[in-house]
Amino acid sequence: MLTNRKNILFIVLAGFFVTNAVVGELIGGKLIQFGPFTMSIGIIPWPVVFLSTDLINEYFGKKGVRILTLLTVFLILYTFLILFGGMNIPAAGISPVLDEQFRVVFGQSMWIIAGSITAFLASQLIDVVVFWFIRHRTGRKMIWLRATGSTVISQLIDSFIVTGIAFWLTGKLAFGEYINTASTGYLVKLIIAVLITPLIYLGHHLIHRYLGEEQSEKIIEETAEDS
Repeated sequence: MLTNRKNILFIVLAGFFVTNAVVGELIGGKLIQFGPFTMSIGIIPWPVVFLSTDLINEYFGKKGVRILTLLTVFLILYTFLILFGGMNIPAAGISPVLDEQFRVVFGQSMWIIAGSITAFLASQLIDVVVFWFIRHRTGRKMIWLRATGSTVISQLIDSFIVTGIAFWLTGKLAFGEYINTASTGYLVKLIIAVLITPLIYLGHHLIHRYLGEEQSEKIIEETAEDS
């Protein structure tokens, strides 16, 4: 029974992790303005990715995060192939979405996907290393530190790589605009990482209720030993 509940928990966390990562790629071509600052709207789903990553790290360890990271990269590539095929199949005469419109929206997404695959792999692998570096030195306490600390470092890399490939190298943004956009995105991610800290504690609480307090503690300790 416990094994089934643990498997269901992994599937639910994995579902949110993968879905939000892929959606972030698809909508990331739209830039939005906050005063003098510019950022990609693709940042909207990432708080859920942060939260999912931290909970998967805690209950399923390095192996769980790495498996999901590789799976997500594969699914992003799969999405890339579908978009590429969709852009090369002519629209019907009665189609409300014309070929040019489709290419403008999803063609930019393909560049974002190219940048994100590199950024996502690098940031997630660094995230898990930093998370467990802090975890092994602080023990069970200070959940907020390992969750936020890993995000602070990993998202610095992610923000500048994905924005650089998707917008600067493609000529969509000048270098100054690229720095502005990447810096703004990174700052927003840091703010989000701090704001969702209560949700991480809430996630722990809900998982403990679902799995049972004693079994949850046992899983966390076993995961820490294996990681």
